[in-house]
Amino acid sequence: MVAALLAGGPLLSPSHAAGQSQASGKELHIAAASDLQSVLPALVPIYEHKTGVKLVISYGSSGTLATQILNGEKVDLFLGADYTFPEKIVAAGMADSKDAIPYARGTLVLWARKDSPYQPLHLEALSDAHVKHIAIADEIRAPYGRAAAAALTKLKLYEELKPKFVIGENIVQAGQFVQSGNADLGLISLTMAMSEKFSSTGTYVLVPNIYPEIRQCGVVLAKSDHRTEAQAFFDWLLSSDIQADLPKLGLKSIR
Repeated sequence: MVAALLAGGPLLSPSHAAGQSQASGKELHIAAASDLQSVLPALVPIYEHKTGVKLVISYGSSGTLATQILNGEKVDLFLGADYTFPEKIVAAGMADSKDAIPYARGTLVLWARKDSPYQPLHLEALSDAHVKHIAIADEIRAPYGRAAAAALTKLKLYEELKPKFVIGENIVQAGQFVQSGNADLGLISLTMAMSEKFSSTGTYVLVPNIYPEIRQCGVVLAKSDHRTEAQAFFDWLLSSDIQADLPKLGLKSIR
């Protein structure tokens, strides 16, 4: 399904598409972690064609989005980049479930431009004395930033490299710093590294599993006017077909 979209193939058969001519007119507002900025565009058209429901996505760091929701921002579904920020929504009694629900697992990578002097890229590049700037996401608001800090700490490089950090508010901004050349290296999400923009301009290596699992969770908001539709989309995201396709987009299935 997702593969057809990424390859530019048809999303639906003509008969299926015709069956969707009666659009529901419903509109769902989704607050999504920044690492999904290269994932949801591949999924949203499929779901919109399938159901006639329009999905309006707002991206940001998980911490920022959670704060906005706690302060009254009206959304139907929150898809975080970890479990801690969705759990804050649960703890505040604002979720339509007793727990944050996992929908994917994320992966941290080291990325550099193809014209970087650190090609072929390897983790040892982090220790190169010539590296001046390393992009990471904010450790407090962005789960991938927290994962990057944990990995560097495990490698006993955190204190040494901290003065070189160029900190993005979220993982997308961190990626932009290194993609634009304002940082030599970047610790970013695999979802970004596998996107067309980043795969065409740079290369990546996986960071070993020395950081806490990035268990990405979501919650439907209890006060949503479209709880049924929000849950339906979340269930679709958790379906076996979509879960099977997540690795093509840089996420691990929870199954």
